[in-house]
Amino acid sequence: MPLPSAKPPDGATLFKQQCATCHTTDPAEPTRQGPLLRGMLGRRAGTVEGFHYSAGLAKADFAWDEAKLDEWITNPQAMIPGAVMAYRQAKPEVRSTIIAYLKELQ
Repeated sequence: MPLPSAKPPDGATLFKQQCATCHTTDPAEPTRQGPLLRGMLGRRAGTVEGFHYSAGLAKADFAWDEAKLDEWITNPQAMIPGAVMAYRQAKPEVRSTIIAYLKELQ
């Protein structure tokens, strides 16, 4: 009898595994190495009050949408030279699952 295929991780699990070391989605929690991500879609980049952004991100002239977030998670330094975020995710299915989770938190 064949084994059932493994269920891919959901967005909350992927966020916890890959993003939560540096980011929180709960405004009641203290700021971590990265800014709060709840409500980020539609928010102008580099504008979370009280967070110190890299010069490039602080000067960014766009609002976060799914396409920008996908580009960012793929390679932050290619999108904004001098960006501090070290995380990169090459797998489109993982990026889209994390982005869908963040979209739910709006």
